[in-house]
Amino acid sequence: MAAEKKGKVGAVIVAAGKSERMGDVDKMFALLGGQPLLLRTTEPFQRCSRINQIVVVVSGERETMCRHLVSGPDWSKVSDVCLGGRRRQDSVAEGLKRLAGCEWAVIHDGARPLVTVELIERGLEAARETGAAVAAVPVTDTIKVSNEDGTVRETPPRRNLWAIQTPQVFSIEIITQAYQDVDEDVTDSSSLVERLGHKVKIFMGAYDNIKVTTPADLALAETLWQQHER
Repeated sequence: MAAEKKGKVGAVIVAAGKSERMGDVDKMFALLGGQPLLLRTTEPFQRCSRINQIVVVVSGERETMCRHLVSGPDWSKVSDVCLGGRRRQDSVAEGLKRLAGCEWAVIHDGARPLVTVELIERGLEAARETGAAVAAVPVTDTIKVSNEDGTVRETPPRRNLWAIQTPQVFSIEIITQAYQDVDEDVTDSSSLVERLGHKVKIFMGAYDNIKVTTPADLALAETLWQQHER
């Protein structure tokens, strides 16, 4: 069974977004703890002993700069920097194509720079149960589902609600199948796996594993980073 394998692990770091909510700042090159955010995101995957290969997926205007950032012996696991597509799923699919001989794929948002080696390893262990696992944290706010007119339709029980993060870990067979012939827009790889009928295991993420999408997020990430370094 795929979930029992312990083979080669590849990571796909998806950094092909447009940074539209960051104003004039390209968040992948914004400094976090004195280094570009993209390097902060990639570093734990380079340090994780269970990761064998890293593919970084970027947009066209960033390709040359990204290749320069992750070149050299400090980034020995980065095998490729490739161009993404119009949609997130197109970018993930491009990255998956470049994993060589891997039995597991770890997909991670380039804009989540506070990922840790421990979190990556936790995901790999969780994925062994079902072949698919996602980082998530319990929702702390009350969630309302609305009607089209903006009125409340229902209030789902909070105990069953999780905020999904990355990294997300999949057997290569399952995730490759999931990304075949995807027509609709999706923002989450695990939702494609769910549609195939595969069980997806939730493992505990981290509340500070934030995604940087705005200048305020970047400021918060810097504060969290400084706390981690103390």
